[in-house]
Amino acid sequence: MRALRTAASGMEAQQLNVEVISNNIANMNTVGFKRQRAEFQDLLYQNVERMGAQSSTQGTVVPTGIQIGAGVKAGSVYRIMEQGTPSMTGNPYDLAIDGRGYFQITLPSGDQAYTRAGNFAVNAEGLLVTDDGYTVEPAINIPQDAMEISISKSGQVQVVTQGEPEPQVVGQLELATFFNEAGLEAIGDNLLLETSASGPATTGVPGEAGFGQLLQGYTESSNVDAVSEITSLIVAQRAYEMNSKVITTADEMLSVASQVKS
Repeated sequence: MRALRTAASGMEAQQLNVEVISNNIANMNTVGFKRQRAEFQDLLYQNVERMGAQSSTQGTVVPTGIQIGAGVKAGSVYRIMEQGTPSMTGNPYDLAIDGRGYFQITLPSGDQAYTRAGNFAVNAEGLLVTDDGYTVEPAINIPQDAMEISISKSGQVQVVTQGEPEPQVVGQLELATFFNEAGLEAIGDNLLLETSASGPATTGVPGEAGFGQLLQGYTESSNVDAVSEITSLIVAQRAYEMNSKVITTADEMLSVASQVKS
């Protein structure tokens, strides 16, 4: 009975759906997190009677035919790049991107990663780093005697040091954009890697055409909507239960068929 396999594929699909939703909910408070959405595709069809087939010698054709579907499969898990709400922190090293773009991060391996999470700090050498100690690129070195740090919307970093009343420029932050942001590969720790699907990074100064502006003292909140996720979770649960009911019904029908005596 095809219904057993079809319903089983539906249960597997909804299990994946619930796993994606649970990851979204788990990251509701993760800085710069972008929610994901599971997308599905129907499987191959068996043509019992093909539409358009000739049904008589007079040239009449079958208008709709008979196609029986084999179920559902996961098509993709799509990352939704909607802007999160800026959240004020008061930390002068925290930065939120208002618009498109990613901060560039150098990994210990030397590879380049990208992130929307701007909860930065300064290490013992005065370099601007992530909370894992990875260096933000281009490198920004804050003097030890800095009394005030100012980061403009265009990413220019200025400091006021003791004995120097005039601000000094110590660096310029840049952002990276991608043609297909959903094609970036997430590797955890709020980091993303460039792939052939995302296309190469295009770098530029914040505020230029195609690049967002920076907000000092803010971080970008997760774009997860709790109400939408809970609603999606309930729908996925009901779909899972309905597919389970189909398997139970098909099993009962097979049991009845097996008891039929000639």
